[in-house]
Amino acid sequence: MDLALAAIAQYRRPDLDTRLRQTRARLLDGQVRVLVVGEFKQGKSLLVNGLVSAPVCPVNDDVATSVPTVVRHSDQPVAALVRLLNAGGGGEDDPGRQQAERVELPIEKLVEHVSESGNPGNRERWSHAEVGLPRRILTGGLEFVDTPGVGGLSSVHGAATMAMLPSADAVLLVSDASQEYTRSELEFLSQAAKVCPNVACVLTKIDLYPEWRRIADLDRAHLSAVNIDAELLAVSSTLRVQSIQTQDADLDAESGFPALISYLREHVVSEADLLARRSTAHDVLAVTQQLAGGLRAEQLAQQDPATAQGVIKQLTEAQKCFAALKERSARWQHTLSDGITDLTADIDYDLSDRMREILRQAEEEAERSDPTKTWAQLSNWVEQEVASAVSANLVWATQRARWLATRVADHFSEEENRLLPKLRTEVADVLGSVRAMQLRQGGESFGVGQKALTGLRGGYVGVLMFGMLGTFVGLSLLNPISVGAGLLMGGKTLKDERRRIVTRRQQEAKVAVRRYVDDVKFQASKESRDMLRRVQRDLRDHFTNQAEEMNRSLGDSVRAAERSVKISQAERDRRVAEIKFELDRLESLQQKIRTLAPQLTSTLLTAERQALPMTERQALTGRS
Repeated sequence: MDLALAAIAQYRRPDLDTRLRQTRARLLDGQVRVLVVGEFKQGKSLLVNGLVSAPVCPVNDDVATSVPTVVRHSDQPVAALVRLLNAGGGGEDDPGRQQAERVELPIEKLVEHVSESGNPGNRERWSHAEVGLPRRILTGGLEFVDTPGVGGLSSVHGAATMAMLPSADAVLLVSDASQEYTRSELEFLSQAAKVCPNVACVLTKIDLYPEWRRIADLDRAHLSAVNIDAELLAVSSTLRVQSIQTQDADLDAESGFPALISYLREHVVSEADLLARRSTAHDVLAVTQQLAGGLRAEQLAQQDPATAQGVIKQLTEAQKCFAALKERSARWQHTLSDGITDLTADIDYDLSDRMREILRQAEEEAERSDPTKTWAQLSNWVEQEVASAVSANLVWATQRARWLATRVADHFSEEENRLLPKLRTEVADVLGSVRAMQLRQGGESFGVGQKALTGLRGGYVGVLMFGMLGTFVGLSLLNPISVGAGLLMGGKTLKDERRRIVTRRQQEAKVAVRRYVDDVKFQASKESRDMLRRVQRDLRDHFTNQAEEMNRSLGDSVRAAERSVKISQAERDRRVAEIKFELDRLESLQQKIRTLAPQLTSTLLTAERQALPMTERQALTGRS
């Protein structure tokens, strides 16, 4: 990238210079994020500790992680807590952008803020914790995210984990060897595989369960049954910690961690490196081809002035094509605008449909029993179903957004190896910003005293009514008939009062569920709309810049070709020599680029080698 920046400096093209500098910044800042996810108490934190060979994540039988912990490389051990502020206050240019409050603290104090025992339910509202360690495994940009396991993958924390998937380079699903995969684990894997390029399964605690090989075979069968192509690795974090303490290589090999680390290096880090190489080669070749194309057009005009007018005409037509791509009336602009509008409507409808079905089932369940007795189970079920619905909606939105990006790109290039901009499809923690679902406390009670008074009131009415009727036939006010009627009336009144109170509680439960579902729907809809607006801006800016770059390059070529007609033969010979030198210099740079991604560059350079004249199709597809 430094060589490319130096090579284009003399052309005074700030647009191309900015493009290359952005690519260079991406390379320097390139992190390879690995999410470590799983159900409650499956050994995620101990796995991260084993990978980085340090006790950075809290581990204990009665300690659960409540705040995501990001472990990355740094020259000195550091730790910090991060809290996001001003949700959605990014303004029109960047909706959803948030400011961060960062609090540094000693690593040993981290457990007090990221664990369920020190920070139950994340009441301190931390977004995540950051830990920096000088470890060789992290030097290549690899970073691990220990996600909360409280409540499992289908809980509120599970939905927050799902929201981080689009920004992850790999996912490690951690499950211990005590049992085969559950339904929620398989559903999570299925969704993760749709939005994350690398998904692997880690079977932990193999030192505790002698039948771990049978469990591993069952898990592989489950993965095959749902068409999930994920590698399964068996490890023992306890053996790993002991091997580190005793420097025992054989014990380390038995722990299974060398195989896991090899997988991360060969499949995760290497794939991220390949993507970095492809993006670097793509951007450098695109820039140098634009410059070389203008030089070749001028070279042709200088060498044969008779053909200059034809070259100018072809270049002008191509420039008009790219100038048209900048206009709002361009086809890609309509595709993008209509696509975002349709996608927003589809995502809103999908979310509403899922929430409506959850609400219908919850109301039917509330009508079957007394909510005061079943509220814990009902509320837990609603939260899990809502979290699952929000996660599925997010995954679908991410898939559709990426599909739309490819449709828009088709208007610019037909190359299979084209690179799209990185879309910001991640969203904030939707459920974490919604109030917990609660049933109204201190409502109407129905204890022993209230039951006695209600029964006495009904019995008194029955005795009085039937006793008065008995006096007309010569019976006393208190007689067997009036007493029996009093008992029956008292029982009926007691039953009716109990039914009235239960019905009222059911209505309150429905209101609480409806309020919670509406809050989640409102927040999730806001986040998805912000995400789609970010996608629209990213695609618009990316392709507009491409059209502007090509338009300016073709304009420079037209002006150079026009000047060639007016200069003397001596000046023409001197300019031809200069052009040859510049083309050789650019070709030398492209030769270096070919070593980064040979398969990609061979495709892209095919068009660059083609000689003029330029056809209209070449101009429209950006291959010249």
